[in-house]
Amino acid sequence: MDTREWEALCDGCGKCCYRKILEGHLWNKRILNTRIACDLLDCDTCRCTDYEHRFERQKECIKLDKNKIRKFKWLPETCAYRLIHEGKPLPEWHPLVSGTEDSLKKSGILIENGINERCLDENDDWYDYIID
Repeated sequence: MDTREWEALCDGCGKCCYRKILEGHLWNKRILNTRIACDLLDCDTCRCTDYEHRFERQKECIKLDKNKIRKFKWLPETCAYRLIHEGKPLPEWHPLVSGTEDSLKKSGILIENGINERCLDENDDWYDYIID
């Protein structure tokens, strides 16, 4: 699979761009998903506003490298990268299957009421934004 094909697997849900809270210690760790988005994510379109320069602008941004995908266990169960790695089929709503971008919005898997991290103040408790 070349880079263009790999990039095309992304369904555009943006879930990987939302902040997570790592809770617990050693073997009792768990990831809590929030509706707090990276500052570069447009919460309405679920697209990065500076995709080309995201790694320079957001040090926390992680490249989903096809050779390291097994390490990204935090990806949502609906993520095409994860599904392909696990040998599972893409869901019917995936744009590569449905042939339309609208199917993603109609599927109901997008994060609702996302908020960019820059819109929070230092007194906001991230636990108030947990969505799981």
